[in-house]
Amino acid sequence: MAEKQKFKTQVINDEILEKLSLKNRYSFVNNNLTPILSQQQFNFFRKVQRFCLRFEKKNEITHGPEEDIYDWIPAFGAEGYITRQHTFEMIDLDYPEWGLAADFLRYIAIDNFDTQFAMGSGATVLAINPIYDHHEHIPVRLEALKDLVTGQSPSAILITEPERGSDAVHMLTTCEEQEDGSYLLNGEKIFNTNAPKSKWVVAYATAEANNGNMMAQFLINTNWEGWSCERVGVPWTPKIFIGREKFNNLKVPKEYILGPVGKGREHLFEGLVPERIAIACGAIAQCWGAVSHAVIYANLRKQFNQEILKFQGVGFLLADLWAKTTNLTFGLLKFCEGFDEKFKKFEGDIPRNISQAMVASASQFKYQATALSKEVCYETANLMGGAGLCDNTLMQDYLNISRIQEILGGSRQIQQYIMSLSLRTLYKMSVS
Repeated sequence: MAEKQKFKTQVINDEILEKLSLKNRYSFVNNNLTPILSQQQFNFFRKVQRFCLRFEKKNEITHGPEEDIYDWIPAFGAEGYITRQHTFEMIDLDYPEWGLAADFLRYIAIDNFDTQFAMGSGATVLAINPIYDHHEHIPVRLEALKDLVTGQSPSAILITEPERGSDAVHMLTTCEEQEDGSYLLNGEKIFNTNAPKSKWVVAYATAEANNGNMMAQFLINTNWEGWSCERVGVPWTPKIFIGREKFNNLKVPKEYILGPVGKGREHLFEGLVPERIAIACGAIAQCWGAVSHAVIYANLRKQFNQEILKFQGVGFLLADLWAKTTNLTFGLLKFCEGFDEKFKKFEGDIPRNISQAMVASASQFKYQATALSKEVCYETANLMGGAGLCDNTLMQDYLNISRIQEILGGSRQIQQYIMSLSLRTLYKMSVS
């Protein structure tokens, strides 16, 4: 098959392209978020930004199609910028800024640097969290956790199957216990971000096909016999490696079993709140990346002898997108801060009634943020005309990646279904 043609022809003039620098886009975002961030939050936000600016300059990053985003992971991991959802004392790390709110700010900063790279690191976080929750101080689990947090390898979480999609509790991948306490896994997974590049993955299987109550959770080293993985082509994210995996009598030793049969479903659902909030954070980060590009461009680009921002069709639409992005950012940050407060208060064991309420909120944010990302990234690219569609800026990546966010972590329809069930529950709680 012929290699896809790569274009490098510059479309935007030098003056505008220079003004669209990462430094200027960060400044725009900072001027919007300064009023609501605490001094500690803003200092951390700027710290991540400074690292990204130095890394881009030092390594002459162009964000062009030939660059391998996976080459950047070790440098970001060494700084603690793969995740800040936890402090990770058990692997001798002590991050002063941690929690969902800190991770939201980390995500915005890194997404403005490179949105495909940010999405890949976000997928690694989804695998880090269950290992963090269920490491039980077992050395091999702590080794894997440290590898992922410090950027020694990306990671993936394997839930979706070719014939099951969003129906996560009726898996066909099976696990069979052996006399020595290990398990043999057989089956297939698909659409798993980073899987072809990962040393460690977290996977789910069930002792009885289609029986979610018999589900188990496993940590897998992809060097083991019985593992095979091929890349799935997703044109909207050409730099991200998304996998289809097959287990053929893959033997998982007992110390790698994060959740035994009967516990896997519980472990899967306990991760849904941070997972869906992380996807929402990514979607809002994409909105800021797209809006910052469009605002700078619209203030510089002239048509009919005036800046295009002054035309109502441009200025009013951009103002609307900016307002929606700002308001949803404030709401999402407030949720993250509330989650962090309760997580620390209850030492990670949030009471069930509070946790259940957060499930609905997470679905709401995931649903609205991903829909907004799709709208904002398309409309801002459209406002920039041909300059918003060429490969001279990150706008092409924002436009493409925003198209898949509604599908990740449970499709739009799944989120609507969860919210409708929550309305029924709230009705029963409220009406006597």
